[in-house]
Amino acid sequence: MAYAARSEAVALYERLVARRRLALAASGATLLILFLLDVSLGPTLIPPGELVTALFRPESVEPTVAVIVWDVRLPVALAAVLAGASLGAAGIVMQVILDNPLASPYTLGVAAGAAFGAALGYVMGLQLVPLLGEYMVTVNAFTVALAVCLLVYTLGRLRGFTAEALVLAGIAVSYAFHSGLALLEYMASEEALQAIVFWLFGSLYKATWGKLALLAAVLAASLALLTPRAWRLTALRLGDETARSMGVDPRRERLVAFTTASLLTATCVSFFGVIGFVGLVAPHTARLMAGEDQRYTLPLAALHGAIIMSAASTLSKVIVPGAVLPIGIVTSLIGIPFLLSLMARGGRR
Repeated sequence: MAYAARSEAVALYERLVARRRLALAASGATLLILFLLDVSLGPTLIPPGELVTALFRPESVEPTVAVIVWDVRLPVALAAVLAGASLGAAGIVMQVILDNPLASPYTLGVAAGAAFGAALGYVMGLQLVPLLGEYMVTVNAFTVALAVCLLVYTLGRLRGFTAEALVLAGIAVSYAFHSGLALLEYMASEEALQAIVFWLFGSLYKATWGKLALLAAVLAASLALLTPRAWRLTALRLGDETARSMGVDPRRERLVAFTTASLLTATCVSFFGVIGFVGLVAPHTARLMAGEDQRYTLPLAALHGAIIMSAASTLSKVIVPGAVLPIGIVTSLIGIPFLLSLMARGGRR
């Protein structure tokens, strides 16, 4: 009897693992299709066959097509994948360490700090790191975003670096930097104000090969650090006391995860501006497929973030003919109905 029950439990677990692996494979295939569609669509439609040739043998197509693919569309499509994966991974990590399904990469004030840093460059021409004039706004945003992370960490330590302490510190810091941003916007000239607003919308067309390489390196290093700790993140979801009983130090794991998620968010926001809802929606869709097992939920959240961004990048080209909408507007249009559907489902339960 006990053997039969054990065999049934093993079979159930194997089916669960198979379903999660299938979800990973299906998500990867969906992302590939959306990526190719994103590169293909635009004012000049590139057929699939010609697109594949341009990607792998650019010398075999017309020079104009090769330039469109490699210099214009491919950096934007790769930016959508890398930024979406970064925000998706950062989102699931933030929800785990804060024990809050409504947390996002911006919950702890990173976006507010980055926006304030960018505004310092646009309004006052202030370079927080000298001799980098061409990258002044990007470097300012990244520097202040990291300063916000350090400030939240310092404030959180005063209360034992618990989830509640981090949330309270993040709220306080966010309001402070939003106030500073509002003051700079009030002082800004019309041209500077327009630049700030456009930066806040988010845009993938700021992508360069250098930025993509740096973001890819940060994403790869972050996933390499987080993946072996996935079971510890899963333990955190069971509560600090339960995690301690399993040999996990909640404070240490929360610090490592917080630092990694903050670095991912700061890098992404400094390059492409504030892109909302991706880091909030992707963890929920991943959790629907894989539950709370972070060995599968973490990579799924990264894949789903990339899928959302690739879909938004594609839609931004076709919603208004002849124009490309800022990516932040499109992700919000996608995210709001999803959140409303979650509320409706929660109400029925």
